[in-house]
Amino acid sequence: MQPVIPSRLQVGVDVPWVTSWSEEQPGGVGPCPTVDGQMAALQMWKPGVGKPLYSRNHLRRQRDSVRAMLCPMCGEPTPEGDRWSQTGRFQAAGVLRARGFAHALPADLDDDRVVLDCGAIAPLHFRCAQASLLRCPHLGGMPDKDLKAFPPAWTVVPLYVEAKQQVTGKSIPAVSFLQLIGLTITRDPDWRQRLAEG
Repeated sequence: MQPVIPSRLQVGVDVPWVTSWSEEQPGGVGPCPTVDGQMAALQMWKPGVGKPLYSRNHLRRQRDSVRAMLCPMCGEPTPEGDRWSQTGRFQAAGVLRARGFAHALPADLDDDRVVLDCGAIAPLHFRCAQASLLRCPHLGGMPDKDLKAFPPAWTVVPLYVEAKQQVTGKSIPAVSFLQLIGLTITRDPDWRQRLAEG
């Protein structure tokens, strides 16, 4: 077996902090503090070892980034006022509900209220977002390159996978990633028409 040599690429500079590396193998499921001790999908922690897997977020680092508002690029906290989304999409809460995400939104959130659906990507610092757009071919190829200011209020939704208990083989839900939805004060009175248009 050949020894694994640490990469020359620097985590948080050349490679986003949230990215998985080839030596970070899945680790089953277990209680995780990122979801208050709930069962969650686990993964080894060896950032910078092996090769970066750019298209795969590390399970724990992704949940940490959303839960603690850590920049996915550098891994440092993002203060209010310096939180920017590259991939988020503005849409009415009613559109998300109609597409099966009713459980993801607060029940008292009006359908015409505009939200910023960030998916599983936490907001970045402005400087990190700009650097990412320049370095990442995926982001550079996106039609919408506008950075969107992340609102001061948000909700977090756990996304689950089905896991099997090793002893009993019984299926149990385990959190994989956390979805982040920013809550704006903007209204979209024509949201039903946009939903019909697709």
